[in-house]
Amino acid sequence: MRVFVTGATGYIGSAVVRELIGAGHTVVGLTRSDKGVEALKEVGAEVQRGILNDLDGLRAAAAAVDGVIHLAFEHNLSDFAASLTTDLRAVETMGTALAGTGKPFVITAHLNGEASENALLALAGVRSVVVTLSPSVHDEDDRHGFVPMLINIARAKGVSAYIGDGSNRWPAVHRLDAAHLYRLALESAPAGSRLNGVGDEGVPFHDIASVIGRNLNLPVVSIAREEAEAHFGSFLGNVVASDFPRSSAQTQELLGWRPVHPGLLADIEQHYVNN
Repeated sequence: MRVFVTGATGYIGSAVVRELIGAGHTVVGLTRSDKGVEALKEVGAEVQRGILNDLDGLRAAAAAVDGVIHLAFEHNLSDFAASLTTDLRAVETMGTALAGTGKPFVITAHLNGEASENALLALAGVRSVVVTLSPSVHDEDDRHGFVPMLINIARAKGVSAYIGDGSNRWPAVHRLDAAHLYRLALESAPAGSRLNGVGDEGVPFHDIASVIGRNLNLPVVSIAREEAEAHFGSFLGNVVASDFPRSSAQTQELLGWRPVHPGLLADIEQHYVNN
């Protein structure tokens, strides 16, 4: 297949591009930078130069391929509503180009991004698929995810903290397993599918704090829920306190997808603390 991938040079997108090319697909990757152009050419992908707000460019690119994987998202935390609007317009535009073709259109679920998901699933004659990733998509190249943030905070504060008894759970998935899931979604997921990108269904946060503390030679301590914002910051404090176990059993049964790469705790142990 000839596949248009937005976010093709991002942390997850770059792995998806390599996964697709390794399986024999042709990739047209969206990028805005010279560095991105070079990165795509280096792995054998074609280049579509542009941004998510270039709706004419998105429409033309989607119309010229056999399927689309939409991974780009403008993470503007100062105006998250604008980021969601940009995403919705991009989904609507590419979806219009694919309507009635029966071609696959795979997007990524985002917090409060139901409008984009609904717009996708309402498209007629499109094999629409929504992938929900785990909060932690991890591997040795992760530099900006939740785990690096936790490690930096532990180093700065001199302790690796968890909240309460630390029994709240985080799902996680290795980046290469996630990339494989996107390829399977493109190739064979039925229209209207909602897929869960989950390897570890629920890692107790106490265990995450413990492996970080042990490898940094720092105390592992419990803090009260009221202290979370001061310790972790307002955004991460809420995430650290959350309990959101998630299962991929139905996704695995539907697509034959099997996470095979190291789990979150093993990855932290092997790669994160020395990066």
